[in-house]
Amino acid sequence: MKITVENLTLSYGGSVAVRDLDLEIEQGEALVLLGQSGCGKTSTMRCIAGLETPDAGVIRVGDEVLFDAARGIDRPPHRRNIGMVFQSYAIWPHMTVFENVAFPLQMQRTGRTEARRRVLETLELVGLDGFADRGASMLSGGQMQRVALARSLVMQPSVMLLDEPLSNLDARLRHRLRSDLRALQVRLGLTSVYVTHDQEEALALADRIAVMQFGRIVQFGRPQDLYARPASASIADFLGVGNILPVEPLGGDTVRVTGSGIGLRAGAPGVGAPGARDLRACIRAEDVLLGEEVVHGDGLNTFRGTVVSEEFQGATATHRIRLDDGCELTVFGSKRRRVERGADGLVDVAVPAEAVQVLPLDVDDPRGDRVAASPEPSAAVQVAGR
Repeated sequence: MKITVENLTLSYGGSVAVRDLDLEIEQGEALVLLGQSGCGKTSTMRCIAGLETPDAGVIRVGDEVLFDAARGIDRPPHRRNIGMVFQSYAIWPHMTVFENVAFPLQMQRTGRTEARRRVLETLELVGLDGFADRGASMLSGGQMQRVALARSLVMQPSVMLLDEPLSNLDARLRHRLRSDLRALQVRLGLTSVYVTHDQEEALALADRIAVMQFGRIVQFGRPQDLYARPASASIADFLGVGNILPVEPLGGDTVRVTGSGIGLRAGAPGVGAPGARDLRACIRAEDVLLGEEVVHGDGLNTFRGTVVSEEFQGATATHRIRLDDGCELTVFGSKRRRVERGADGLVDVAVPAEAVQVLPLDVDDPRGDRVAASPEPSAAVQVAGR
């Protein structure tokens, strides 16, 4: 079912967690709320689930009003028909897998025959057929999270809410369950809201992503669009852009890295308009050219540098390259794309103009307020000595 959130505001004491938020999630859509800890994403989800009481706003699922502050409507969680999977597994270790999954059906007073059919069908759906009689305490972490998912699905919920359900799992298992979750959501056509701070997880699971900062949605769209066109440097940093440099406009499509003589030509005209402030040049590490890939031109976006560190990661490698003017760039390599140093120990580096996005540090709120300035991006490239 479609989820509609209008003018949602939630505060804890004097601290505002969610600020006048509007959101529409279409029938069958997988929406990911993405942001750093404290941005309001989990609070938004908990309001939809009925686990928090907002100060203002309206929440609908389909045509049904679950919450309306002005009209005094606040349907309790157990009457919202919403499934929820938490970060913690929250299963009962003294029960069998079957008993854990059947528990919500007992609360609904579902007949024994119908309950058994639904439990066994749901266990098969999440890949746990044959586990019904196993004690929950004998399961692995991934199996426990599948039980928690089955317990929510067996209720046949209108929507599914998932609050960082994979964060307690090791990387390999997390990747596998992530693929299974996405396939299951598409197969069932179930409207879902997924909360995470992991940009890779968000890109893999979402039909659309809502990036949140300071209780507001600051960018909303398809994963491909957000990845290609982040609205600000702080969002670009959060979406995994490895090189973020403070720059000053020189006019036209050219900027200079602050505190250096390095000039950069960007892919979009007009980005270097004189007078612009708080600008950052954002460059993905995979877009930087190396060695024989470099074609020397007029000097803009073409550099010589020294490799100061290398991090081997199996199929890929991450290199930190210090340019002659003191800046450092992060560059991705692989077994087919190696860093080849010249006889002098230096390496040629180039950045295609179309790979340079000049963005403001933060975005303006749609209602006219400046979104509170975020900290400098954690992956920002800083000029040496600054």
